[in-house]
Amino acid sequence: MSSRSFLFIAIAGLLFFCLGVSAQIKLETHPVTLKKGTTLNLKIPAGYHISVAAEGMHRLRFLSKSPDGRLFCTDMHSLADNKVGKIYIFSDWDNETKSFKNITTFAEKLHNPNQVMFYADKGKNYIYIAETDKLSRYEFHNGDTVLSGQGQVLAHFPDYGLNYKYGGWHLTRSLAQHNGKVYVSVGSSCNACIEKEAVRASILEMNPDGSGQKTFAAGVRNAVSIKWVKDKLWGTFMGRDLLGPDKPEDLFGTIEQGKNYGWPWYIQYHQKIYSDPAMMDSAKRNNIKVPAEPPLAFCGFRAHSAPLGFDYFAGFNDAQLKNNFLVALHGSTMIKRERGNAVVMITGRDTYVEVVSGFQVGKQDKDRLGRPCDVMMNDANSFFVTDDKNGALYYIWK
Repeated sequence: MSSRSFLFIAIAGLLFFCLGVSAQIKLETHPVTLKKGTTLNLKIPAGYHISVAAEGMHRLRFLSKSPDGRLFCTDMHSLADNKVGKIYIFSDWDNETKSFKNITTFAEKLHNPNQVMFYADKGKNYIYIAETDKLSRYEFHNGDTVLSGQGQVLAHFPDYGLNYKYGGWHLTRSLAQHNGKVYVSVGSSCNACIEKEAVRASILEMNPDGSGQKTFAAGVRNAVSIKWVKDKLWGTFMGRDLLGPDKPEDLFGTIEQGKNYGWPWYIQYHQKIYSDPAMMDSAKRNNIKVPAEPPLAFCGFRAHSAPLGFDYFAGFNDAQLKNNFLVALHGSTMIKRERGNAVVMITGRDTYVEVVSGFQVGKQDKDRLGRPCDVMMNDANSFFVTDDKNGALYYIWK
């Protein structure tokens, strides 16, 4: 048996989500009108309903539930580097309107906050806040409505790089926790280059108090979302730009300790690994040892689909979605490509089906009406989706 065949078998053995689903999920159109006047004709699974659970924010990003069951969300404000980001609390659920009555600003003046995480350490609850330049934590008490107290800065990250326009300077930081450890994803400073700082394009592991920081995995260009599910760390991977409309694919798969995932030396396309000739030449000129070919990611999305947030729908009350991964495809910055712009469900190796679509209706700027960023299972019958173009939160239920 070849090593690559063994790898395919090993990957299949890791999978525990259902693959025996229909080729497509039947979708029905539901008009959604925001207060600012935008109407989106969103397509959701037949038999489901959708409402605007909250709106009026700016660049709404990732969701997290606090120990007391309230819903928190980050707001990065804009695509630019800024220090006016916020964290919101959505509370006082109205079951008639299927929306939150109150939106509270929990924290503000933050440096591009992408995600928060709640974690208990030595008998105390903390809220962890991931900003471009640092990871910090504050003690959290049930019922807190504003960030207070003396925070602890657990780690510092580089906050400079190439302009976002050119595919560099990945300014989001993503969080996960597992077995007494905290994990942070730090993106590359560029589209494809030889980094001078080891922390770039990596997944870091540390103790809850920030001590013992080390590299968990390297060569990860930009994992915008990471999450432990049944003792495996899963992540969405952004492929590099400027190699054409179709290569490399954006990816979704597991991240293992000690592995190098290939950036900037390799790319993945149709379950094959290819070397990047320009980067290989650069390695030769600079006498740099190139790592071995990376492991294959389980699922490749069409290039420039931009996979961001995801969730595993464990025990969901729908045979089609139950025990499957749903991933928010943010969509290409080049709108005419019509890539992504949907929430999809992974159905197998390099295969996925749309679960929520209709965010883009054509190839012009005016035709992209929204951009899904995060998806989170709420309970066995409902889930949330954030839209960072409209600063809106959608609630989808059956």
